[in-house]
Amino acid sequence: MMKDKQKVKRKITIWQMGRGVGHLVRAVIIIGICFIILQPLFTKLSVSFMAERDLYDSSVKYIAKHFTLNNYKMAIEGMDYWTVFVRTLVLSGGVSLLQLFTCLMTAYGFARFRFPFKKLLFGCVILTLIVPPQVIMLPLFMKYRFFDVFGIIKAVTGSTVNMLDTFFPFIFQACFCMGIRNGLYIYMLRQFFKGMPRELEEAAFVDGSGKLRTFLQIMLPSAIPMMVTVFLFGFVWQWTDNFYASLYLSDTKLISSSLSALAVKVYSTYANNGGSMNFISPGFVSMMNNTGTILTILPLIILYLVCQKHFVEGIERSGIVG
Repeated sequence: MMKDKQKVKRKITIWQMGRGVGHLVRAVIIIGICFIILQPLFTKLSVSFMAERDLYDSSVKYIAKHFTLNNYKMAIEGMDYWTVFVRTLVLSGGVSLLQLFTCLMTAYGFARFRFPFKKLLFGCVILTLIVPPQVIMLPLFMKYRFFDVFGIIKAVTGSTVNMLDTFFPFIFQACFCMGIRNGLYIYMLRQFFKGMPRELEEAAFVDGSGKLRTFLQIMLPSAIPMMVTVFLFGFVWQWTDNFYASLYLSDTKLISSSLSALAVKVYSTYANNGGSMNFISPGFVSMMNNTGTILTILPLIILYLVCQKHFVEGIERSGIVG
């Protein structure tokens, strides 16, 4: 009897040791992944507070010897930050809301209704995730440079409409589910609606509710976490987009295009004001790029912290975990 108890205790001890080792290994992996993700961000943050001479000092790693806020002052002036911030905020917020509305309607149709060529059309949606936007860059540019609807506008006015340097290309693409990553949003929302029990809709139909009313009053309230997730994805990708911004907007600057030209603009402004720099040093470019990056992603971090609960819940219920 004593031997059996000793064997049981030994097995429990071995199991506990194995479980502890498993927890330790898991913790090491998580810490390593977090370090890989966060270390570049911490590096950019530390460099943004350094004077240029700290970059060439081998004894300086993450803590600046000559702490300065001048980098942020130059970056804000060079990017025309507050004007560009408001413009980008309006565009990203408006486009994200339009994308959310159109993708909701499209995804609900794919998830709950039967219609001809449904699988073929959904395949086309997935195809938009595979085809790089660079492939259709020239047709998109020509479409909005000489915008027309079946030749009607040209027949009436005598010429086409130039929509470049306006927000209309972004608005039209969002309205017709051709914006940035719209195929992904449709897929996520479709998976969510497919996972909802049909008994909810059937009970609403029995009570005399129509399809639209059922969608608005029954399905949408349950989809709030997923809606927040899609909105966040759309906002972040639109906020950081430089491809479509440089394609459609040449004179109107957004925060991504202002960031890409920050170092050169700050240098030229400094030189025109009687500065003594004769060239753009690598250290100066590094400081400006890192500072501009922090200013760019800071609103996104704040937005994520505010919406974190709904975002995580939406990802878990989207059907694309892992």
